[in-house]
Amino acid sequence: MLAETGFYQTLQRETEVDRQNLVQATMIQRAVTQQVTLEQYIAYLTQAYHHVKYTVPLMMAVGARLPDRQEWLREAIAEYIEDEIGHQEWILNDIAACGGDKEAVRASKPAPETELMVAYAFDMISRRDPIGFFGMVHVLEGTSVSLADHAAVQIRDSLGLPEQAFSYLRSHGAIDQKHILFLENLINRFVDPAEQDIIIHSTRMFYRLYKGVFDSLIPTTERIH
Repeated sequence: MLAETGFYQTLQRETEVDRQNLVQATMIQRAVTQQVTLEQYIAYLTQAYHHVKYTVPLMMAVGARLPDRQEWLREAIAEYIEDEIGHQEWILNDIAACGGDKEAVRASKPAPETELMVAYAFDMISRRDPIGFFGMVHVLEGTSVSLADHAAVQIRDSLGLPEQAFSYLRSHGAIDQKHILFLENLINRFVDPAEQDIIIHSTRMFYRLYKGVFDSLIPTTERIH
C-alpha cells in the first residue's frame, strides 16, 4: 500500500508550476477543447513515435549504469521494460487508423525538439546520474493519467475517429493505473537528498523539453487554421 506522504508527493509539489506550464501548451489546450485537426493529431503521434521508440533503449541504458547498491532499481527497470516493449508500434497503428502512412512516419526524422528531449535523456543517464531518467518517466506517465483519457475522448468525438486510433493515449490514461502505482512506489524509495535533487531537476527539465515538443507542432500545422 502506498504511503500517504513521501518523496513522490514532494516531487509533485516541487514541480507543480512546471506541470502547469506544460498543461497550458497551446496544442494540449486545443486537444481538450475539441480544436485539434486530424493533421495535428497525426503530427502529435508522429513525435510520440520518435521518443517512445527510445523508451526501452533508455531503460536498458539506465539498468546498465546502476551501481550494485541500486540492484532493487535494476530489477524494477527490468519489470518496466517488459511492459513497454513494442509501444511504438501501437502508435504507428494509431496513425494508420487515422488514415496516415505509418511506414512514412517510421522512416521520418523527429522534430528538433523531440530529438533534444531524447538526447537530454541519454545525456542525463551517461553524464550525470541514470536515476535522472525517472524525471522523464514522471513527466510522460505520472502526470498524464486524467489528461490523456480526456484528450482521447475530445479528439475522437470532434474528428469522428475510431477507438483504434487511440491505443497510445488510452495506455497513458486512467484506464491503466498500474504504471502510476509502480512509479509512486519507486519514487518513494529515493530517500537520499542528493538523489531527490537530481530527480526534481530532471523532472523540471523534461517538463520544459516536453512542452517544446508540443509547441513544435504548431508551426508545422498552423497553415490549416
